[in-house]
Amino acid sequence: VQLQASGGGLVQRGGSLRLSCEASGIDLENYAIGWFRQAPGKLREGVACIASGNDSPDYADSVKGRFTVSRDNAKNTVYLQMNTLKLEDTAVYYCATDLAAYKCATVFALGRNGLDYWGKGTQVTVSS
Repeated sequence: VQLQASGGGLVQRGGSLRLSCEASGIDLENYAIGWFRQAPGKLREGVACIASGNDSPDYADSVKGRFTVSRDNAKNTVYLQMNTLKLEDTAVYYCATDLAAYKCATVFALGRNGLDYWGKGTQVTVSS
């Protein structure tokens, strides 16, 4: 199983970016996929998740209303659309999953220490 996150970059405050998480060796539609981020000096935190099936996505309070997670099953890719970016959104963003994760509650509970599969991070820098 390999996950590859991409799409990061430098953006001005208030701008938008779309991150992609492409998978190989796993059908993303069958698992919950989480987006996490880690800012310098801070712990890695979960920001968004899309579950398998028809469950609603889940978001951290800090990004609700600004970030949207979606999935393209044909491309085996999960996206994180980030709008109205703030300086505090600056971080390395990772996508992650686990073969035991079907629900977002599981993804967030396993978190940074328990999920088996992580993509290489992509840097998002929000400037003023």
